[in-house]
Amino acid sequence: MSKKEILVVLVLLFCFKSTAQSKNDSLSLNFKAKFNTLPIELNQSYTTKNKDTITITTFRCYVSNIEIQYSDHTIFKEKNSYHLLDLENPVSLLIPLTLKSNKQITKLIFNIGIDSLTNTSGALTGDLDPIKGMYWAWQSGYINMKIEGTSPSCHTRKHEFQFHLGGYFQPYYAMRQIKFELDKRADNDITIAIDLNDFFSNIQLSETNSIMIPGKQAMQLADYSTKMFHLE
Repeated sequence: MSKKEILVVLVLLFCFKSTAQSKNDSLSLNFKAKFNTLPIELNQSYTTKNKDTITITTFRCYVSNIEIQYSDHTIFKEKNSYHLLDLENPVSLLIPLTLKSNKQITKLIFNIGIDSLTNTSGALTGDLDPIKGMYWAWQSGYINMKIEGTSPSCHTRKHEFQFHLGGYFQPYYAMRQIKFELDKRADNDITIAIDLNDFFSNIQLSETNSIMIPGKQAMQLADYSTKMFHLE
């Protein structure tokens, strides 16, 4: 092996070690999508509390403005805090935030959705890039949460249901804030379950199966969406 080849190998090893160490040292939010007690999988069938049989084909959700409060009254606020959780991309469900420590976490705060200021900032990049399929248009902004699938209970084309929840103009401001009280040392990840059964238990799919614009119904379903998030 030449000196040049040896140098390339050493650089790659250094990069790999640095990346691995960074992930191990990071305090992360670890989101786990589930349906009742089962880990959820796309295109699998589940039965809701209302006895509807459903198959979920898409679940995407924006989590933003993540904040951690500690017992010593210090606060961590993530910069540029916009993350798209996508069941088609399991990597997106793990969000590294800051370094692990021996400090005690007392509160975790984040938003479901995108704030109005960002909605009016035009097309952005990263997880906010319109190519992610979560941007309507300037007047309606970002889709905060997208849930799609099928159910025999839906008297629609191919028995499809589609819930695209968003809106940033009052009185239809659909972003919601989640607050968790904790008593946990910041030396391990924070795991948050997203239980879609809690969302569908509030819906009669035979009557409500398509919400595609901001409005009163989107606001009501945005309220239901907050019930899906649980600390584990």
